[in-house]
Amino acid sequence: MADITLKGNAINTIGNLPKIGEKAPDFTLTTVELGHKKLSDFAGKNVVLNIFPSIDTGTCATSVREFNKKATHLENTVVLCISKDLPFAQARFCGAEGIDNVEMLSDFATGDFGKDYQLEIKNGPLAHLLSRAVVIVDKDGKVAYTEQVSEIVDEPNYEAALKAI
Repeated sequence: MADITLKGNAINTIGNLPKIGEKAPDFTLTTVELGHKKLSDFAGKNVVLNIFPSIDTGTCATSVREFNKKATHLENTVVLCISKDLPFAQARFCGAEGIDNVEMLSDFATGDFGKDYQLEIKNGPLAHLLSRAVVIVDKDGKVAYTEQVSEIVDEPNYEAALKAI
């Protein structure tokens, strides 16, 4: 399990992110239109998985805004912003913020994504939500980069993640 903190207090995830070079686990997540998307739907593209606990927190919202800006300059790449928020909340946020370069996806229906990627929070006040992490999946479906953000209120390292593409 990954040892992380929430405002300096120790919490844990259920495991560790997939290893670099491994095939990324496929997933099915809910779109803001209540449809479904799978990782395999993006075969042949680089995929940035921007994962976070809730769009209704400052750092999570900032990460979506930042990746939305950076996505305009990425070729053959899609940015997926993933949380357990209801799709309605994700759609509300994107509409209010003018977010249109990333895809919002929710793990609310099954929680399988958080378990398969081993980033569900195990204990503490955010138990069962997703930890803050970035995973880059290359066009061949292999994990090219991972970052498990050690302090959940901190932003991910955008520059390091995007260099992996």
